[in-house]
Amino acid sequence: MFEIEYEFREEDLIHFNEIEFMRSDEIQKSIRKNRLIVPGMLALIGAFYYFYYHNFMSAGYAIGIALLWSLLSPKIIMLDLRRQILNNYTPKEKINLFGAYTLTIEPQFLLEKSPSGKNKMAWSELVRVEREGKRYVYIYISLNTALVIPVETVKKGNLDEFVGQAEKMIERLG
Repeated sequence: MFEIEYEFREEDLIHFNEIEFMRSDEIQKSIRKNRLIVPGMLALIGAFYYFYYHNFMSAGYAIGIALLWSLLSPKIIMLDLRRQILNNYTPKEKINLFGAYTLTIEPQFLLEKSPSGKNKMAWSELVRVEREGKRYVYIYISLNTALVIPVETVKKGNLDEFVGQAEKMIERLG
């Protein structure tokens, strides 16, 4: 029987949602448009001021704002995303979401003990196990929902052995 114990924090929830956000083609397309169209329009206005009025200062301001918009808008979008993620949960839900988790591999299911209680997940319901660099392991419950395991907060158990066994169980029984 393989078992790990770890701590799940706010920053881990935010990181997972940012990763899912950045993987979305629709959102990436929207960010690209935002980075190109608005600054492009501002650059055209700057060019108009420069060539039509011969006003270098106004053209410089417009182009400067265009460059700042292009560079800062993705960062502002990510800050807003973080705020929205945390606002989606009530204080009671946050208490039930963050804290100590224990995952145990059983023959027919994955047992999760969390601040909200015990939960059994059949191996056939789990989608996949994915490593995100050296910092996180995700056990996907659905296409966009996962158990997030931050490597640095694992307190008990061997994470590599646990992940290997979980992958085998999902392949065999999934």
